[in-house]
Amino acid sequence: MGNAYFKFKQFKIHQDQCAMKVCTDACLFGAMAADFSLQHINKKEILHCLDIGTGTGLLPLMLAQKNEHLFIDAVEIEAAATIQAKENIESSPWGNRIRVFNEDILTFSPGKQYDLIISNPPFFEDDLQSPEAAKNNAKHNTSLTLKELVDFAVTHLSMEGYLGVLLPFRRVDYFKEEALRQGFRLNSQVLVKQTFKHKYFRGILFFSRRESVPQYSELFIKDADQHYTPEFSALLKDYYLFL
Repeated sequence: MGNAYFKFKQFKIHQDQCAMKVCTDACLFGAMAADFSLQHINKKEILHCLDIGTGTGLLPLMLAQKNEHLFIDAVEIEAAATIQAKENIESSPWGNRIRVFNEDILTFSPGKQYDLIISNPPFFEDDLQSPEAAKNNAKHNTSLTLKELVDFAVTHLSMEGYLGVLLPFRRVDYFKEEALRQGFRLNSQVLVKQTFKHKYFRGILFFSRRESVPQYSELFIKDADQHYTPEFSALLKDYYLFL
């Protein structure tokens, strides 16, 4: 059983009501998305971000901590997780910049377009499913497929906006093909390994509609001695308590 909460330097995530707990790869994605929002979008403008499938509210909190100009909508289909995400966000310093919606993204009508859409979408589309419905929604494609995620971005991402996703490695090529088919171009791709000895297990991708030369890289979470690598530590040092 996971811990009831996860404490970061500037906020705390309670997670006992959420099917999916705080995990290292989600934290890594949040840190990269926060840095991406600062590097690629004009920080002086009021920016609008959407997190699809927010769960505990982790990703919006990580982005809000780094980018003080960012206003974030977070959508979550599970009622209990929505309540907990709201509580986590309301107890943070950035509750006035994050709104949480208990809705299905397939019927969500924000009435605006976003500068940045991020998602840690359902994993394991062809794997065995848990009998627990909430965990199915969080880990599988019972409520959202990768194609539907791209379809949503086509309509609700601004023409100059960016789409960021965290994916299982085996789904990276499929998602790139689908995004390309619908008019997006890859801006950056980071493939993630637990250590240099392991195989890739996650991909972190950012897309836009503009032509660009894609940036490809890889990242190891831990070194041979099971310590966090300098690259991982640099990304998470503003969040993790003991970095």
